[in-house]
Amino acid sequence: METMVVTIRKPHPHFFIGKGKAHDIMEHATEQGYDCIVFDDSLTPAQQRNWENESKLCVIDRQEVILDIFASRAQTKEAVLQVGLARMVYSLPRLTRAWTHLSRQRGGGTNMRGQGETQLEADHRIVRDRIASLKRRLETVRAHRGTQRKQRMKKPVPSASIVGYTNAGKSSLLNRVTGSDILVEDKLFATLDPTTRQVILPSGLKLLLTDTVGFVRKLPHNLVEAFKATLEEAVLADFLIHVLDVSSPEVEKHSETTLQVLKDLGADEKRILTVFNKIDACEDPFALQRLKAQFPEAEFVSVLNNEGIEQLVRRLDDLLETDSTFGEYLFPFDRYDLVAQLHQAGCVKEEETRDDGIYVNGFVSPPMKPKVEDYLLVSS
Repeated sequence: METMVVTIRKPHPHFFIGKGKAHDIMEHATEQGYDCIVFDDSLTPAQQRNWENESKLCVIDRQEVILDIFASRAQTKEAVLQVGLARMVYSLPRLTRAWTHLSRQRGGGTNMRGQGETQLEADHRIVRDRIASLKRRLETVRAHRGTQRKQRMKKPVPSASIVGYTNAGKSSLLNRVTGSDILVEDKLFATLDPTTRQVILPSGLKLLLTDTVGFVRKLPHNLVEAFKATLEEAVLADFLIHVLDVSSPEVEKHSETTLQVLKDLGADEKRILTVFNKIDACEDPFALQRLKAQFPEAEFVSVLNNEGIEQLVRRLDDLLETDSTFGEYLFPFDRYDLVAQLHQAGCVKEEETRDDGIYVNGFVSPPMKPKVEDYLLVSS
């Protein structure tokens, strides 16, 4: 309904902003008949209670908004558990004192009786038990995801993760490049679970592409922790594809946010290919030219119109060939399993059966190098 910007030197303990300004906002909200006040920052439980007690309105912060959006998007078991854990951790210190007048008396003699467990204490215990239960269930799911990840890493196929600000077009890009049909919607956090698909590049090399959860500025710490297993896909990838919405007026801030989250995850040292999407929706040609000058190594595409996609795929091919080593190998007959793995990765250019073994030449991806280096004849 209305946005208000408040400048403060440092957060105040009682209302987060100054007391006078807080009361002005409360009066204005009441006069306008607003139902809710939303802070684009995190409030402490005490600050939230102070606002609600004084204003008699619903007061929520940025964390609660993001948690609600995540909860409405969660589909798979892991996403539901992750959102549930983050919500419980957020709610624990915010349990209201509406029930503190209800208490149970313990048994015993007349002089032994005292106040029993309050409803608030019981609620706290229930939430703590729920958090412990969710953590145990998440560990099971994470172990399963870890097994899947190990199986992928055993394959001689390099991998890349698509990262970026929420609603930048990551899932659309994955669909366009790989020909898959995963969920694509024009809304925040449509993807909560990572999805991996394989693409065969023009050179014949194969690449595993993983779509990840979208980032957002000031991502709540609880969500970062809850979605750590999901975000690990970005950490373990061979390189990252950073997708940005070129039509957004805050595209540079979105870039900074994503790079900061990657730094927090320890993935900022990875090689990053920057891709600006939605060039068809960019109405400011000068902004587009400025970004092209600022990011000369970036690719500019329109997933909707298929513009620039072929160039992007060729760029991915070049990246893999740069990482890969072209060599000639001679494998003994009892190690045809390695030849089969090279075929699986799309690395083989030529294969010939000789008297002394199986001759192969082609590109060898980084995951395969340690396995085949003992059989190397010539490298280039």
